[in-house]
Amino acid sequence: MGAPCHFALFDLQPDFRIDPQVLSARYRELAKVVHPDRFADASEQDQRLALEHSARLNEAYQVLRSAPLRARYLLALRGRELALDVTVQDPDFLLQQMSLREELEDLQCNADIAGVAAFKTRLKTAQHSLEEAFAAIWDNSACVEEAERLVRRMQFLDKLSQEVRRLEERLDD
Repeated sequence: MGAPCHFALFDLQPDFRIDPQVLSARYRELAKVVHPDRFADASEQDQRLALEHSARLNEAYQVLRSAPLRARYLLALRGRELALDVTVQDPDFLLQQMSLREELEDLQCNADIAGVAAFKTRLKTAQHSLEEAFAAIWDNSACVEEAERLVRRMQFLDKLSQEVRRLEERLDD
């Protein structure tokens, strides 16, 4: 028997829109139950099982709390594994990527803290728009290719968002 669905671990319905507070609360509850420290005096087999359950719980939580990972997971549940090495065949988005990267480099070179904050706000707005668009179509089989395109865009913006956080940390030092 395979591992239970990530959503089932948290007693959630498979959907893109999930309540992050509910997810976090359930994670904390479950983590207490399966934490390997609770099994320190148990048999070696029980300790190993606790470690496996804890690892599976942590993986499921990491996937569900991240919008791009949750979107990829939902598509995988529907039999659509998204290849990581596929180049985006979306010229408009490629131009947007180049423009955003250049803008971020300029902000870094100029140590423009206010500019970074404004960039981050625009990035969050773009991420939210992509997430809403994905949420509206992910379970419509006629829109699978569009959903995959949106996931690739989400992944790029998520990576860019991580770079912005690192830049903020460097500029704060």
